[in-house]
Amino acid sequence: MNVFNASEIFTDVYKYVGRAQNTNAGKTGFTEQLQKTGTEELYQKYLKQRFGNVRIQSVKQDQKSMDRIGAETAGTGNVIIAPNILEQMAADPRKAAYYEGKIQHYFDTLPQCKAQLSAMGHEIHSSGIVIHPDGTITHYVCGDLKPEVRARIKAQIKAEDEAKAKRKQAYQEASAKWAQEMRVWRVRSMTGRDLSCV
Repeated sequence: MNVFNASEIFTDVYKYVGRAQNTNAGKTGFTEQLQKTGTEELYQKYLKQRFGNVRIQSVKQDQKSMDRIGAETAGTGNVIIAPNILEQMAADPRKAAYYEGKIQHYFDTLPQCKAQLSAMGHEIHSSGIVIHPDGTITHYVCGDLKPEVRARIKAQIKAEDEAKAKRKQAYQEASAKWAQEMRVWRVRSMTGRDLSCV
């Protein structure tokens, strides 16, 4: 985000607040609601310009909900904020600074996370930060093994299966030979004759 964009956004906010304050005093509740909604919309616009893909959505902290978010999003720049937290951020500069700092920290540490996962043979399909309705924060990462790592593992499994099949074949041949030798030995011991051709 550049300074000019931020200036435009804050100018829009001040214009909107000024218009809302100049409305009929008898409609204070409506005016306050209109002002709050306008401020939230402008603040959300600011967040989108600063961080990119910002969604306003309540997400539970359970694994199923987080898995669903991971499947619904793509890329690594996903920011999901609960509506009540957005409202608090738009109204309170300290809360805004706190949560914006957490979001920025996610983006600052993302290259290191990508590098670590890549070193372990993984690729990221989706990742992001979620600010839940209770104010807690969750980072999520969804991905898979890199194609070359998957191919290497598949080849290794195939080689192991082939080696296992060879060992099994060798065992069966050795068992058959041993069984044949046992039959010959039994017949020889019972009859006293050499039946090595049996």
